[in-house]
Amino acid sequence: MIIILMGVSGSGKTTIGKLLAESLHWEFSDADAFHSPENVEKMRRGIPLSEADRTPWLQDLQTAIKHWLQENNNVVLACSALKDSYRQFLVLDSERIKLVYLKGSYELIQMRLQERSNHYMSEKLLNSQFNTLEEPSGTISMDIAQPPQVIVQNIKTALGV
Repeated sequence: MIIILMGVSGSGKTTIGKLLAESLHWEFSDADAFHSPENVEKMRRGIPLSEADRTPWLQDLQTAIKHWLQENNNVVLACSALKDSYRQFLVLDSERIKLVYLKGSYELIQMRLQERSNHYMSEKLLNSQFNTLEEPSGTISMDIAQPPQVIVQNIKTALGV
């Protein structure tokens, strides 16, 4: 199974993803690692990515997902997947790939981004993230105001893993 933890920057995808993967003894992967150096530099400077910037990133992610499915790997993937079209592109098998939406208020996420250091994603991009976000329907949604361990347990319960 592949669990894609989605949401805007600062929603806790990496934190929750690492905890969840560790608790399940699964592999963890962060979609940020698939960005080109050019994309990272743009985001570091506070420039939102264009669709042209995102396309090769999404293609690389889809290739990785295909590989994980072929190898029957259990993976937790932290990935913004802000638009429905991105999610449709990445969810190649709805039986084996599950989306979990980490949802939080603008104010909470802004506070988290202000406290975060050593990350290229600037708080200046939060508006563009929320503007791009197409909230998913029919998927598991988790309130990120809860403690991380509670979120992890709730995800495991919701997915039956």
